[in-house]
Amino acid sequence: MTGCECPNAAINRQLVNEPLREARHRKPLRPNPIAPWELRVGQLRVFYEVVGSGNGVVRILAVGRKRRDVLIIGGKEIRL
Repeated sequence: MTGCECPNAAINRQLVNEPLREARHRKPLRPNPIAPWELRVGQLRVFYEVVGSGNGVVRILAVGRKRRDVLIIGGKEIRL
């Protein structure tokens, strides 16, 4: 996240164009029960999938907060 940019703006900026392109803050994940892709925005982790061909439609499946090596989604500790 740069400067005062809010998380929503950063998420939109990262996922509007080429959501399936691996980048510094965006990567495919190993198979897991949450999502195939992760976007890092500061301490936030956005888990998403892309439905359809090409860039398709981005569906955000979960948003969590990373603190050290612990991921919290919906108040629960999640292990990937």
